[in-house]
Amino acid sequence: MPQHTPAHVHARRCADCDGFATVAITTGQRTPDGQRQTITLACRACHGTGHTAPAAGLVRAGR
Repeated sequence: MPQHTPAHVHARRCADCDGFATVAITTGQRTPDGQRQTITLACRACHGTGHTAPAAGLVRAGR
């Protein structure tokens, strides 16, 4: 049976990367020992954290 992951109330995923903050992209070349050469890139919006920072300065109004 599939297990569902509960939604985190306080942690919000980055809208740009959808939580996949870091990716490895192959360059098409090989290293001297035969492995694929990759470069690692981080999301520009969240800087590799995978979630957005809470909005500062917002105040909850109401009772």
